Amino acid sequence: MLNVKSVVAATAGLLMSVMMVANAEAKGDIDRGGDLTTDCIECHGMDGKGNFETPPIAGLKESYILKRLRGFHSGKTKNLDGMMHLYTEDLKDQDLQDLAAYWASMPK
Repeated sequence: MLNVKSVVAATAGLLMSVMMVANAEAKGDIDRGGDLTTDCIECHGMDGKGNFETPPIAGLKESYILKRLRGFHSGKTKNLDGMMHLYTEDLKDQDLQDLAAYWASMPK
């Protein structure tokens, strides 16, 4: 049977791990992300506000953008025409983080 000290220690360790992972997610370089937007702006526009066919990405939460980009990159997240996987499949994770930081920094 677990005692209270063991449960508290395990819970504290788990919380510390979660906080470290959350902090590790936010390492995007906004300037570098701006340099990587060539493919993005073809559909989402220079301002990232999208159009009638593509969703806006400017000003969304960085963690949300990164989650979506990683999903497209891995192929687990699909979009209607499959283009997002093609645009992201050759990018490194740091590239995805940088793009997420850039688009999150843009005004909605």
